[in-house]
Amino acid sequence: MKTLAVLGGCGAVGGTAVRVLATTRYFDQIYIADREVEEARRMAEELGKERFEAYALDADDPQSVRGIMGRADLVLNCVGPFYHYGPILLRAAIDMGVDYVDICDDMDATAEMLELDGEAKAKGVSALVGMGSSPGMANLLVRFCAERMLDQVDSVDIYHAHGGEPVEGPAVIKHRFHSMEIDIPVFLDGEFRTVRLFEDSGRALEEETEFKNIGTYPVYAYPHPETITLPKYIKGVRRVTNLGLVLPVAYAELIKSMVRLGLTSDEPLDVQGQKVIPREFAVAFVLSRRQKLLEEAGITEPMGCLKIVVKGLKDGEPHTYVFSMTSKGMGMGEGTGIPAALGAIAMSEGMIALKGVFPPEAALDPMDMIRLAGEVIRSSGKGESVPLYIDHIDQHGRTESLDLKF
Repeated sequence: MKTLAVLGGCGAVGGTAVRVLATTRYFDQIYIADREVEEARRMAEELGKERFEAYALDADDPQSVRGIMGRADLVLNCVGPFYHYGPILLRAAIDMGVDYVDICDDMDATAEMLELDGEAKAKGVSALVGMGSSPGMANLLVRFCAERMLDQVDSVDIYHAHGGEPVEGPAVIKHRFHSMEIDIPVFLDGEFRTVRLFEDSGRALEEETEFKNIGTYPVYAYPHPETITLPKYIKGVRRVTNLGLVLPVAYAELIKSMVRLGLTSDEPLDVQGQKVIPREFAVAFVLSRRQKLLEEAGITEPMGCLKIVVKGLKDGEPHTYVFSMTSKGMGMGEGTGIPAALGAIAMSEGMIALKGVFPPEAALDPMDMIRLAGEVIRSSGKGESVPLYIDHIDQHGRTESLDLKF
């Protein structure tokens, strides 16, 4: 009997993963663990009590965490913000000897979790970190290109834009604040460097890029972990960057303004006799403005695109491959939740032999995952195939679209 605990199983991402898994038979029992236990109970009732069970989860309470982990063969962690909860919950899984998958897209948390590799190996634990869209599918598409299309990969530029999800929670906004406040790692000219978003080093990377089927938008440096993991596994690569944007543009600019103005401090302020934490105010204000900004931009449904540009050599000649996973009607919830579900299935089905803590490109076969994605997307009613487009630009600058069936 295979059992899975989904931590944060009622959130935008965790809830999507649970609902996708409900359409498959890979797990006999799925525990929906969330601080919103009444919502978890409603989900379990809706999806079927014979396979789904609700649990109250307090991610800050070790006893609560260990209680749910102790019931499962595998943990899928969708609790954010990951810069705080990622290392905490991974340590708990290792201590409990439970295999682990998460969607962590915080670079600093990923670096800290990778340091736990030895402890995980000693406990015989497999921990797949960053199995979402970016990181996640982005890493696997780069590996796919390196193994099947190019003799040598020179550069990898990852772009992502999404918006219009029905709901965004405080953890998402805090993640974005955090991403704008810290040093952002990039891999340029074969060396690791850091840039700051609001300084010249960060502004030098900003550009406008076209996202297939959703438009052209400005993107800026994101501290996603692909820039620190891909150079380790894609030998000879000289450049890896990650640039992104949340839509609409005005919403992204509002979030950036909160950081620029210093309104993301955790130091309480006295406001007319009341203690106010600026970060909590900033989160609440951003969320209060979100719906109006979406309406002004004419965004009425979720939309998103992950774009990866891989340049390198084949038979000594330069070639470029542009991968786009794009959709309307699906946003961050699906873009991250579906890959998270795939990671859990892959771990459960023995598609991962590696022990320790590792990113997707270290342990997963890209073709296996793309085929599995097609199966799961069809079974869940999310479409008939993986929404993947591949354009090839040859040494003469000619562009062709590749029709690879998955």
